[in-house]
Amino acid sequence: MRSFSSLSEQEILALAISLEEEDAKVYDSIAEGLRANHPAQAQQFDALREEEDGHRHRLIELYRERFGEHIPLIRRDDVKGFVHRPAIWLVRPLGLPAVRKAAQTMEVETKRFYETVARRTTDAGIRQLLGDLANEERRHQQVASTLEKAGPESDEAAQRRLFVLQVIQPGLAGLMDGSISTLAPLFAAAFATHNSGQTFLVGLAASLGAGISMGFAEALSDDGVLTGRGHPLGRGVVCGLMTALGGLGHTLPYLIPNVVTATWVAVGIVCVELGVISWIRHRFMDTPLGPAIFQVVVGGVLVFLTGILIGSW
Repeated sequence: MRSFSSLSEQEILALAISLEEEDAKVYDSIAEGLRANHPAQAQQFDALREEEDGHRHRLIELYRERFGEHIPLIRRDDVKGFVHRPAIWLVRPLGLPAVRKAAQTMEVETKRFYETVARRTTDAGIRQLLGDLANEERRHQQVASTLEKAGPESDEAAQRRLFVLQVIQPGLAGLMDGSISTLAPLFAAAFATHNSGQTFLVGLAASLGAGISMGFAEALSDDGVLTGRGHPLGRGVVCGLMTALGGLGHTLPYLIPNVVTATWVAVGIVCVELGVISWIRHRFMDTPLGPAIFQVVVGGVLVFLTGILIGSW
């Protein structure tokens, strides 16, 4: 993946064209998903899709004027710093709360992208167009907010909500990795050695090692220029600490000398950890509680059984 700061003005325009094409397709899919149960809101998304098409046409005209006919294919997945967007538009039937949040997230991110690139470009024509598009994306954000609420959500409130989601994500990723990935080595050691002290050392090493690995991975994944997610070091520290905490939670019981008692206590803590992860996914990531519990518990049980089978071999 390329860093945003390494892109030339030509590549930035090509990326902007790709973003507008993707957003228009997403809005078209959302409109089709809402048409049966929410026809008025479907028309709003039809209008947003037409405006995104208009943005794309204006960008292409400027690109053709500055750089010619060939537009390199540069997608959001090729550049660090973009927020992962869950494909809620593939779900049927679509609900207005989920659609509103997804649309606002899209518009806030696109607006931030245009504001950022407008500040760094030296071409007056490109800067003017990107600034105009940033203002139009801000208006789209307000339109999306009126789908369910009586009035548009303020820009500050939308930015705050997006920031919360983007800060929660690295912490949740770390907690899930630390809580689940360390189960196999910990319980394999418990069943293989029948010794609390040795099991504790294995769990401690696995937890701290996973914390360091996840911290570096998160810090290197995004420089924060586009998303406003904050300094990479801060995100890496949060992710690393949550990863280590997730593993240490069910490692500490092995300070109990009796390995059987320690194992039962650890199993109880694992159940609490999986419940907390499921609640966080439901509360902040808009995942239905039932599927959230099912996905997390199934993954945790499979890793847990893997550790037992290996340790008992």
